[in-house]
Amino acid sequence: MSGYGDRRIISTTATVVLVFVAGLIIGGIATAYLTITQFRELRDDIVALEGQVSKISGNQTVTYQNVTVYQNSTALIELYESIKDSVVMIQGETSEGGVQGSGFVYNFSGAMYVITNYHVIHETTDVSVTFSNGNGYAAQVNGTDPYSDLAVLYVDAPESEFKPLEIVSSSTLLVGEPVIAIGNPYGLVGSLTTGVISALRRTITEEYAGGFAIANVIQTSAPINPGNSGGPLLNYMGKVVGITTAIVSDSQGLGFAIPSNIIRKEIQSLITNGRYDSHSYLGLRGRSMDYYESKDLGVNITYGWRVIEVTQGGPAQNASVRVNDIIVGINGTIIRNGEEMSSYLEENTLPREQAVLNIRRGNETLNLPITLGTRPPPPV
Repeated sequence: MSGYGDRRIISTTATVVLVFVAGLIIGGIATAYLTITQFRELRDDIVALEGQVSKISGNQTVTYQNVTVYQNSTALIELYESIKDSVVMIQGETSEGGVQGSGFVYNFSGAMYVITNYHVIHETTDVSVTFSNGNGYAAQVNGTDPYSDLAVLYVDAPESEFKPLEIVSSSTLLVGEPVIAIGNPYGLVGSLTTGVISALRRTITEEYAGGFAIANVIQTSAPINPGNSGGPLLNYMGKVVGITTAIVSDSQGLGFAIPSNIIRKEIQSLITNGRYDSHSYLGLRGRSMDYYESKDLGVNITYGWRVIEVTQGGPAQNASVRVNDIIVGINGTIIRNGEEMSSYLEENTLPREQAVLNIRRGNETLNLPITLGTRPPPPV
């Protein structure tokens, strides 16, 4: 009996153990099944979420590309359409034959004029203006300033022909800013080119200006060719920031434009007086300092403007300026080269005003008061 009872107890215990183990196995399988199911659901959720993010990213990319395409093509097309009728072709006759250039319409106090370069109409006996629709009219030279290469024409044409452009300040221009040039290169009417502001505060000298430099000139990479002269240089809002005026022969993308601030400064005088005669005058010739000029003079300064000639009876001579003096400042503003000196005088001074030249003479530093003069009349 006792043996049977032991076997029963053992059997019962084994049964309990088997049931317990089976429970563990079944529970583990169930748990594993639930875990795998949750993992699959989580994975599906992640895949769905990734798909939604991908769709959102794709929509943003498409939107951005649409904006980029609009800015680079459609907007430029619309801009051209809005300003092309404001640009004109200018033709003239000289003793040596015909000349051709560009210009643009400007509204001054309700009256319409065409602005162009002086060198376009220089020595012409007969001038005409042709609008973009092909209509041509006789023009009269209203005012000129060879020192800034500017000219203003009056055109006797119906009011409907004139579509004026707005001239804005060139003071805020930055190197790298995109610009547009529109003109008539080689007689190809209404040609548009694009580029950037390559540099600011350049100076150029033209034969019509008697050797005096034109200051604050804009350098641009927008292609400029013969026939572009006098046409507008515009920002991407279609506003005039300069007048295309010159190129360097055999250069690649090296053009220049008279800044709009000069136009804004002179336009009233050009229209009402026929000229602008308020360019300051020092009565000096010189060249920019560098290492070699410094070595030649035996000084330790490599910036400034070295005086090489003082005009007899001019303002500089009256102020006791001497040959080999180095102008390092005007009114306390540092002058590093001839471009900065020309720009400062053009922007900040007028004839008959008082100024102070900051001079280095050998090892001395001098401050010489000077009464600024007026440039002599330009050569005929």
